[in-house]
Parts: sequence; C-alpha cells; structure tokens
Amino acid sequence: MENVVITIARQYGSGGKTVGEMLAKELGINCYNREILRMASEDSGISEKLFGKVDERLDIGLLQKLTTKVYSGDLINPECDGFVSNDNLFNYQAKIIKQLARQESCVIIGRCADFVLRNFDNVASVFVHADREFCFDRAMERNSMTKREMERYIAKVDKYRGDFYHHYTGRDWTDARNYDLCINSGKLGFERCVEEIRSYLKIRFKE
Repeated sequence: MENVVITIARQYGSGGKTVGEMLAKELGINCYNREILRMASEDSGISEKLFGKVDERLDIGLLQKLTTKVYSGDLINPECDGFVSNDNLFNYQAKIIKQLARQESCVIIGRCADFVLRNFDNVASVFVHADREFCFDRAMERNSMTKREMERYIAKVDKYRGDFYHHYTGRDWTDARNYDLCINSGKLGFERCVEEIRSYLKIRFKE
C-alpha cells in the first residue's frame, strides 16, 4: 500500500497532538492540524478566520447542537445560500482531508478525520485519552489559569469536540468502537504511545 494515514482524535490534555507530531517525525511524514484550515480556505476562497472560528466546535444554537448533520461529502456552491455555513466549512475541510489521504502518507489531528476517511482502506484511526489528573496536570503546565478555571476549560473543550464529532458523524466521540486503536497516554507515556501505534501499523499494513 503506497499511502498510510493515521488519524488522531484526542482528549484535551492527553497529548494526542504531541503523539501525532512525534509519530509523524519518526515516520518521516507530514502531520496536519490547523494547516487544514488554511488549505480549505485556499481551496474554497472563504476566509481562514471563518474556519478558525468554528475549528472543532459548533458555532450554532442549542437546538442545532442537539441534532446531527452527518457528513455526506457534498459541497455547497458559491452561488447558493449556505456557502459559508458551518456545515460547508466542515465539508471543505473534509475535502482537504480526503485529498491528503489520496496523495500522501500523513498524520491528521482531529476534525472527524476518522469518520471522513472511514471508507479508505489505508487509514488507521487512533483515540488518545488519559485520566483527569494527567490531563489536568499537563494542561496546567501550558496555561496560566487557576485550578478551577482549568477544570472548566478542559470540560468545555472536550464538550466542544464531542458535540462537533456527534453533529457531523452521528456517533459518540469517546466510543472505542469508532477507532482502530485507543491508547491511554497517561499510563504509557508519549514515546510508548508512538511505539504502540507503529507496532499496530506494521501488523495492520504488513510493513
């Protein structure tokens, strides 16, 4: 198989992004995160600021948050209403994710990439998680907040990601059945997480 793509979903503070970056470096491939927003902006002509505003979060009303708009692959034309809607912004990100999966081996962080690429045979999906204490301690190292503020922030970010994932996939973000591999970074450490993912890739893709 020419291209192998690893998608990384992650709880805030679990270090999933760090694991993805370390994995990409060891494999000698690109790691895509917020770069996808820029690429989607360039492809669509829509301001990157609009993509950033709804990056892995739902900027919509409460009623809409309780519903789903499962991604189907359709794009809204510039001439039509809804061209710059949240759902179409997601559609363009998904378009870029699919293009990357066809063009190169890479690591893709977040943005429901596991669901977008669910029908691709060259994709391994990973969910990185950790216990609350590990996530909290790591987040406190990188942010100037009180303990209470940080607890609320972690809960808020994870809720954003969970709602976002459910809206576009119809699935529970933390359901292990959505992923090929679930890894507890708090127990393994980042380097061992990378080792475990690489071991899985060797078995899965016989490389």
